Amino acid sequence: MKSPSRPNNEVERLSALRESGLLEIENHPSYDRLTRLAKRLFAVPVAMINLVDEHVVVVKSADGADTTNLPRNLSFCGHTVLSDTPLVVPDTLDDARFADNPLATDDDPVRFYAGYPLHLPNGATVGSLCIIDHQPRQFSASDVEALADLAALVEVEFAAICASIIDDLTGLYNRRGFHHLATYAIRAARRRAEPLTLAWLDLDRFKQINARFGRADGDNALKAMASLLSSTFREADVLARYGGDEFAILFANSDEKGAWVAMQFLTEQAAVWNEHAEYPWSLSFSWGVSEFNHDRDDLEGWLKTADEMMYSMKQQRGTGC
Repeated sequence: MKSPSRPNNEVERLSALRESGLLEIENHPSYDRLTRLAKRLFAVPVAMINLVDEHVVVVKSADGADTTNLPRNLSFCGHTVLSDTPLVVPDTLDDARFADNPLATDDDPVRFYAGYPLHLPNGATVGSLCIIDHQPRQFSASDVEALADLAALVEVEFAAICASIIDDLTGLYNRRGFHHLATYAIRAARRRAEPLTLAWLDLDRFKQINARFGRADGDNALKAMASLLSSTFREADVLARYGGDEFAILFANSDEKGAWVAMQFLTEQAAVWNEHAEYPWSLSFSWGVSEFNHDRDDLEGWLKTADEMMYSMKQQRGTGC
């Protein structure tokens, strides 16, 4: 048996998968409709939509099989994500990669497999739509086209879910996206015994910008803040417009001291931006940081603590709304 290798862009691929929210969002009814359609269209006993995570294949929908996650090293879908072309195995016992795979030799063996790689809107390959038979079979060019059409429908659903966690105005994650990613980040940090720090940021005098210069300038201030965050912090940091003029930054593998240094640098970058900006208002903000306590904190309490620290700075500076 040959375990699937890792794509050359594995780090970026996994990052895109986790940031998409697909792993955290509950299974979508549309997935089940598409696997039912695939099973009926190809007259196979099993159709599945799977996501390939770091160590496991996460089953998002399965018609004809259970939804238990599979070890990636045994999976067929782990091979499918290595290419942008479909993987078709007419008879697994005639393929050296799978002939002695336990999935191909158990009581309900995978003797035929056809998987089409699934992509996110940014092009990252994150999983597959696959069909399985317990008997060998052939798969024609027209069959491949039909499977591609169904895979495209799955990708439409992926795109809709990704869009639902992105703020339209700034392109950062929205509240829903932030909660999904923060939940995942907390679990990962606990598992790895790594620090995780949250920064909470609120624009100063944002209501005054809207009132004096108009809503368009208010939107420009929000977009400018988002751009400044994106250009200042690491790709591994989670950036979100939580709501209104509130922003959240999740610093992965950083303690509170490190987050303070990062936020001080953001303040310096904002000063540089203001020197060259051509708006009648300046970009300023109040902020607070809070390191997650793995023994005590939960997400809701953590957000509240960071918000209180931000509000304390706003009161001290008298910047108001």
